[in-house]
Amino acid sequence: MPGDRPTARDLMTPKPITLSTDAPLSRALGVMREKGIHELPVLRKNRLIGLITFETIARRTNLPLSTKVEHLLVLPPLVTPTTTYSELAEQLLATGLRAAPVVGKRGELVGIVSRTDLVRAFSDMEDLAGHLVEQVASPPGLLIHESESCGTLLHQIRLLEEHPLPVIDAKGRLVGAVGVADLGRVLWRPTVGGKKDAARPGNVLNVEVGSIMHSPALTVPPGTTTGAAAALMTREKVSSVFVVEKGRPTGVVSQSDLLGLAVGTPGAADLAVEDVYVQIHGVRASGDPSMLTEIDRLIAKALKHIARNTKPVLLSVHITPHATHRAGDATVQARLHTDRGVFHASETGWNFFASIQQVLDDLVAQTRRDRDERRTLRKRAGRVPAEDDEPTVDGELEAKIRAAAGED
Repeated sequence: MPGDRPTARDLMTPKPITLSTDAPLSRALGVMREKGIHELPVLRKNRLIGLITFETIARRTNLPLSTKVEHLLVLPPLVTPTTTYSELAEQLLATGLRAAPVVGKRGELVGIVSRTDLVRAFSDMEDLAGHLVEQVASPPGLLIHESESCGTLLHQIRLLEEHPLPVIDAKGRLVGAVGVADLGRVLWRPTVGGKKDAARPGNVLNVEVGSIMHSPALTVPPGTTTGAAAALMTREKVSSVFVVEKGRPTGVVSQSDLLGLAVGTPGAADLAVEDVYVQIHGVRASGDPSMLTEIDRLIAKALKHIARNTKPVLLSVHITPHATHRAGDATVQARLHTDRGVFHASETGWNFFASIQQVLDDLVAQTRRDRDERRTLRKRAGRVPAEDDEPTVDGELEAKIRAAAGED
């Protein structure tokens, strides 16, 4: 039951490793590599002032490693020892962080809680652990060929932040995976050739992906439960597993995908009755607020129609560009969690706004068909129509969706 789930106090690591504001980036990277962590709390006179993250450093490859960490701080979410499991999942997903510091009543740092901590407890919650991996798996993203250069990865840093990318051979078979930490070993490896080597820093990006990937990649077959996938991640100390059929990657289940189930569960921080949790992957790097505004408008309008058929809880939209296509094709894939089940849709085209619209229209149609099928089954069973035969729509939820869509 949601009310029996652990809190931050139960899950956190007390007395976490920290840095002072004047610590250089080289120190931060050294600690992250040694301890296998991605976020470090930064303190000033024993007071928490922010986080330094591996991804933040990875996006600033032009900075010298002597730069102080205080110049690259990220503001963490507010987490206290009593923050619930579902609230923790929501906050980590909303901020894109892998871990968040836990603070006491006076703002003092008392611990740190990570996605890994939440996934470790995932298998013990039956309402979350009984789903199948194919129901929650995300698209595998770009398929990276083992012969491609690391320069390709640098251009896909945003995708690497979400989960490792699958590495395939010439026959399309999965041979390994590559993540942001693997790329980091290339970007910040020490120079050994003195001035001559330092004068050619771009050469490191010509290294083939196959030489830095971790292999074999951790895989599960379709039909595996999310609880089993979470247990496997915990045992092998990884952040994701690939769903593989006949040797080819068909999806990836990351820690984020698992935690999305906690956010989308009734009673989860009241999210299911107050709002719809929306995840959009693949466009954060665009830097164009008008693009995100238009996507939000399309989604809000679609959710209003979906709410007439069933109660939407969690919507994940993945936009994967096809960089090798001259027409600039992109694949848009969406997964909608509702109180009636999970719905999927996918579309590929040169105009990803049109693809997003098509995917959303497909989800609306699917939920409408599901509603109609339920009504037909009731009629065949000889039931007398009752009030609950009509779809239950949360009034506050629809009001918020209408407001977001700019409608009266």
